[in-house]
Amino acid sequence: MGRTLFDKVWNKHVLHGNEGEPQLLYIDLHLIHEVTSPQAFEGLRIQNRSLRRPDLTFATLDHNVPTIDIFNIKDEIANKQITTLQKNAKDFGVHIFDMGSDEQGIVHMVGPETGLTQPGKTIVCGDSHTATHGAFGAIAFGIGTSEVEHVFATQTLWQTKPKNLKIEINGKLPTGVYAKDIILYLINQYGVDFGTGYALEFTGETIKSLSMEARMTICNMAIEAGAKYGMMQPDKTTFEYVKGRPYATNFDQSIDWWQTLYSDEDAYFDKVIELDVSNLEPQVTWGTNPEMGVNFSSPFPEIKDSNDERAYNYMGLKPGQKAEDIELGYVFLGSCTNARLSDLVEASHIVKGNKVHPNITAIVVPGSRTVKKEAEALGLDVIFKEAGFEWREPGCSMCLGMNPDQVPEGVHCASTSNRNFEGRQGKGARTHLVSPAMAAAAAINGKFVDVRKVVV
Repeated sequence: MGRTLFDKVWNKHVLHGNEGEPQLLYIDLHLIHEVTSPQAFEGLRIQNRSLRRPDLTFATLDHNVPTIDIFNIKDEIANKQITTLQKNAKDFGVHIFDMGSDEQGIVHMVGPETGLTQPGKTIVCGDSHTATHGAFGAIAFGIGTSEVEHVFATQTLWQTKPKNLKIEINGKLPTGVYAKDIILYLINQYGVDFGTGYALEFTGETIKSLSMEARMTICNMAIEAGAKYGMMQPDKTTFEYVKGRPYATNFDQSIDWWQTLYSDEDAYFDKVIELDVSNLEPQVTWGTNPEMGVNFSSPFPEIKDSNDERAYNYMGLKPGQKAEDIELGYVFLGSCTNARLSDLVEASHIVKGNKVHPNITAIVVPGSRTVKKEAEALGLDVIFKEAGFEWREPGCSMCLGMNPDQVPEGVHCASTSNRNFEGRQGKGARTHLVSPAMAAAAAINGKFVDVRKVVV
């Protein structure tokens, strides 16, 4: 019997252990940031250990960084975490994409942009959205602080191999519908736990037609479906993206192996989901997890349990309303899900020549300094600023309430991020997950509109 893409990469990295039991995996790349690494470094110091592979460990600053006046960090805890990572990187010989540097940015954007993220690698990071890198045909997953320390000390990690779930996606995306809508729809239809215990492989003609940036958007939110891993077969699109990037100096030696990374025709999957996106609509979440979403044209559902009731109460909404009834106050274009150059370009097409609605506070936060510089070279910053958006420095920003960028209590925000949990964007903040195009159109109109009628 043939093997899946996941099996091929996993098996190549097993150092010890039998299938069905915990196995020791070699880790090719360890990405770290300021929030989940301090205790792990301190553990090394206490045990008088060295960092096993500083050359395979790379750091960036993203969660706590301000997006205005970036060197003036007023929050004491944030400042402590940032300066601690800077010191740890120096003490242990770790390359850091430091504050204000050309390559600094959200960890899941820095990896791909620099060429550190490559097909066939095992990649870990103390961050749940590490599955993003699986878009390259890598096994990438988030780990806890104790696991971060284990990788620091050994460059290995004990893991139990998951089952395989194939998600085959076919059909041409309608105008105004995007990768973000695909993953939101899947989670809405199958729930926030349908991927639990599985490695997800997204495949099909739709996936093959997507850019690398769109593929990363889908894999980024595999964790919101309950899966640690989301993968896609590397192909010509992948190879062209990787080639020539600063840390992809092994390209010529690796390309032959990369081309073998696909699921064999007779590979066994424990579960298969099929989706035709030909009639897919823009998606909007109404509740407090990514499963609580609807097609733009659909009313919010009836209350079926206490979780729904709590969500409606928190969000200040009720069954039967529609997305266009939501009174928005904020629009956030950013996060590791949708702050790449193509996302900003798409949003700029809608924004150009228009003005942000008077009731809306709208901000754009490029996910990395690379994206920021590329966007500015294209004049996107001018388009957004002339419309009334705030143009910020890179960072995680308003995706989560760990920095100054927060949504006020009780205010509804159209957000291109990945989570709409209670308090995710600030105490009492009300988050609605959408595509960059939907967010841009909402900023101009002051409410959600059918972006399919806006995009031409």
